[in-house]
Amino acid sequence: MRKMKRLLALGLAGMMVLSATGCKSTDKTKDSAAGTTQAAATGGTSTGGTTASASSDGEDVTLKFTWWGGQTRHELTQQLLDKYTELHPNVKFEAVPSGWDGYFDKLATQAAAGAMPDIVQMDYLYISTYAKNSSIADLTPYIEDGTIDTSSIDENLMKSGEIGGKTVGLVYSSSLLAMGYNPLVLEEAGVAVPSMDWTWSDFIDLCKTVKDKTGKLGSATGPVDDTNLFNYWVRQHGASLFSDDQKSLGYDDDQVCIDYLNMWSELMAAGAIPNPDEYAAIQTLGQEAGPVVTGEGATMIEWNNYANKVASVNDKLKITSLPLSDNTEYKGLWNKPGMFLTISETSAHKKEAAEFINWFVNSEEANDIMMGERGTPASSAVREHMKSTGKLSPQQEEMFNYLDITADICGETPAPDPIGMSEINEAFKNAAYSAFYGQVSAEEAAKTFREEANAILVRNN
Repeated sequence: MRKMKRLLALGLAGMMVLSATGCKSTDKTKDSAAGTTQAAATGGTSTGGTTASASSDGEDVTLKFTWWGGQTRHELTQQLLDKYTELHPNVKFEAVPSGWDGYFDKLATQAAAGAMPDIVQMDYLYISTYAKNSSIADLTPYIEDGTIDTSSIDENLMKSGEIGGKTVGLVYSSSLLAMGYNPLVLEEAGVAVPSMDWTWSDFIDLCKTVKDKTGKLGSATGPVDDTNLFNYWVRQHGASLFSDDQKSLGYDDDQVCIDYLNMWSELMAAGAIPNPDEYAAIQTLGQEAGPVVTGEGATMIEWNNYANKVASVNDKLKITSLPLSDNTEYKGLWNKPGMFLTISETSAHKKEAAEFINWFVNSEEANDIMMGERGTPASSAVREHMKSTGKLSPQQEEMFNYLDITADICGETPAPDPIGMSEINEAFKNAAYSAFYGQVSAEEAAKTFREEANAILVRNN
């Protein structure tokens, strides 16, 4: 990391403070893993000290590791750190757990001061920023010398951690957009469970039928919380959300955006999905008290871990694929990195950190502790091992199997989000809401979003 370049470092800190105010889908929904009280950073340190792994020199080292999550994640991760120290007594850990809120504000400050932790749990939304400001290390040497094994990780998924010709993040888990549904509500409405080849027209019909037959929501989805679902829609139209150089939107015809906004406006007008005010009220309930969970809604567009996340309060929910395009065969779905493990450029123990993250991602032992808490493991070998243990819940098995059953409708994983992604998400939401509230036409909203998004992209990339 070139922290001597103070202007660059300060620019990172300032930009990150601004961008961290907006979050992706999982942030907006404030899942339980992101909203709990921060655990004491000083209370989770593993201790030990003699034997190292074969590739390290045996010296005593302390690795500082930071991550975001809820209390369950904190506890499981501490167990994992303790196990690693048991196996490699020369490696100690300074654990720095956190909630999502404020995580990247603090990290930006540390980066500007040249004091980032050795190992950082990194989000797809921010990895480009830290890579382009030389805050995180290139893992390529450790992959090439065999310290980090990527043989069981999908090549397309691995590319999501490549920025500027360097592999800056080892993908730990992945997720795919999915349609969560309550089978009891569908049965009440006399609607069949969606098949894997259903279309957006089928989705519209389902939502309206549920509303007409039961008075309940056909879908509790917030379609413009961020651009993930819109990105899926754009990809179904044969385009990309961003240009290759990430300096402009990647689709040329605003009709793509107009049609998207009009579809959701139509469903809002029918009362089949919540309007912005209703959706804001739903968000305050939290996922575990949302309409689909409580039986007041039929479907919810989320990630493939949705049913698993809410299983403690309703274990009857299921997932299926998102609707396909009515008119094209373009593959809109993609395997999205759930999170990365990265090593700071300033770490004095990169080799030991690389050995640890390899164990974290690839070992059966580590994943037997985490049990998919951080999402669907990126390693196919780990997934198969975990399915063979018989310890997975039905919801976890469904979450894992979703990667296999959607393989034929998955396209390439897009490049990591451009710098300024939080601003773009906010611009999209504001433009869409102005159309949903009837303040402007869908055409005007699409034009506004293009102008604002392009300005953000040019300014930041």
